[in-house]
Amino acid sequence: MAYNPNRSSDWNYGGKKWRLSRSKIDLFIECPRCFYLNNKLGTARPRGPAFTINIAVDTLFKKEFDIYRAKKESHPLMTQNSIKAIPYEHKDMDIWRENFKGLQFTHKPTGFIVSGAVDDIWQNERGELIVVDYKSTSKKGRIESLSDSSWEDQYKRQIGVYQWLLLQNNFPVSKTGYFVYANARAEEDVFDGKLKFEITVVPCDGQTEWIEPTLEKIKKCLESNNIPISGNNCEFCSYREASGKKLQKMYLDQGRTKQKRQRKDVCRESLSDTPTLF
Repeated sequence: MAYNPNRSSDWNYGGKKWRLSRSKIDLFIECPRCFYLNNKLGTARPRGPAFTINIAVDTLFKKEFDIYRAKKESHPLMTQNSIKAIPYEHKDMDIWRENFKGLQFTHKPTGFIVSGAVDDIWQNERGELIVVDYKSTSKKGRIESLSDSSWEDQYKRQIGVYQWLLLQNNFPVSKTGYFVYANARAEEDVFDGKLKFEITVVPCDGQTEWIEPTLEKIKKCLESNNIPISGNNCEFCSYREASGKKLQKMYLDQGRTKQKRQRKDVCRESLSDTPTLF
């Protein structure tokens, strides 16, 4: 799909379709200016190619855990990792998983409808809900903790937002969530039309205390007519700034060159109109 830099106002802040999704919250933390351009002005960052293999792995994980959900049994990964739980069954599970819908809650102090689409939810023996997210990658070594990933802080926030949404909807929630990691092995001798994955389950204590203050900051940002600062090391802002300066310099240089030519033309015309003495 071609990039559209001018989104319909229905999807912007104040529009009837606008929601404050988990990914938008993370964008605000990453770069307030890109967040503002996206949600207030309607120009989102260009999207990269879809991670179709990751999407396929997510889909297969969901199908697999749904088998055990229907049987009300623990998945072997739970047993192997001493997690006393079963996949949680709820009539809205498919909605909670769906992008642009997901878990939702209206945050009264800001008026935001906050949303987030989960990958899965398990339930432990105490009846608490466990937030689960599927990840797929390919890197050397065994993935056993979030410290093995450069996305550690973002992943903790991700689990935290889902936990917060469940809590706001009056569900009992376990402090500990899990990432089910599928790590494709590149050390095999041949491809043979197959990818071999090592599956690990990585625990994560979600962080929720930052959410309420951040929602207040987002509200202030969206209600302002001042352009926010760029995030540290935002590549998109760096690109816009560098490109803008170079294009502006070209425009000014071309304008000066055009003015010089016009002055020369005027001088020539003036000389040609000057009468000679002989």
